[in-house]
Amino acid sequence: MKVLRLHPWQLSVEEAQALQRRLARQVSRDSPLAQPPRYVAGTDLSPPDGNGRVRGAAVVLSFPELRVAEVRTAEGKPGFPYIPGLLSFREAPLVLAALERLSVTPDLLLADGHGLAHPRRFGLACHLGLLAEVPAAGCAKSILCGRHGPLAPERGAWVPLEDRGEVVGAAVRTRDATSPLYVSVGHKIDLRDAVRWVLACCAGYRVPEPTRLAHLAAAGKLLERGPGPSDGPVPIQQGRLLSEDG
Repeated sequence: MKVLRLHPWQLSVEEAQALQRRLARQVSRDSPLAQPPRYVAGTDLSPPDGNGRVRGAAVVLSFPELRVAEVRTAEGKPGFPYIPGLLSFREAPLVLAALERLSVTPDLLLADGHGLAHPRRFGLACHLGLLAEVPAAGCAKSILCGRHGPLAPERGAWVPLEDRGEVVGAAVRTRDATSPLYVSVGHKIDLRDAVRWVLACCAGYRVPEPTRLAHLAAAGKLLERGPGPSDGPVPIQQGRLLSEDG
């Protein structure tokens, strides 16, 4: 699948924050999917190994069967430090490189991170959705910003997540009596649809199958497969895509 090159990745903290504010204005927040997705992708990034290298992964599942259609990865050293609120500048280059290797273009992307539920309304799911030009939603395990009211214990219950008077996401019970998942709009989807499809992709676990399997692929526990050639991970140098100009 194609990925846009809208900006460089080697930025200062101040430049990265300014870029988030600018790109946040391009995010589509209220575009319900016209029809159910045929393919849903999940993305994740592994922790660094002893040499500081990480692996980004993209796993595409057919929907509603939730069968693996394609698995792609990309490896390298992140070119940006771990800074809360700037996760996408550390993770996105490697994840986008994995997405770019996909032969199957997903109709929906689920990111292991936040979308609009972010101080500058531009989390990882927004960044990936905007650059990949696909509907995207964030599926995070903890709150980055905002608060929510009481949540019923049954699977499928959800309540709005609000920050500074704005609804930025939802606390969603994806499994009975377990901690909620925090779902938010990434791009080209509205919140109700984001919650709906995240729940539809959960198959007995707290997290949806696309991101659960992407986590396994990032950890090296799910081998590459799919309609395209399995020629191994794409190397990344200093957090930049090798094909990126400038």
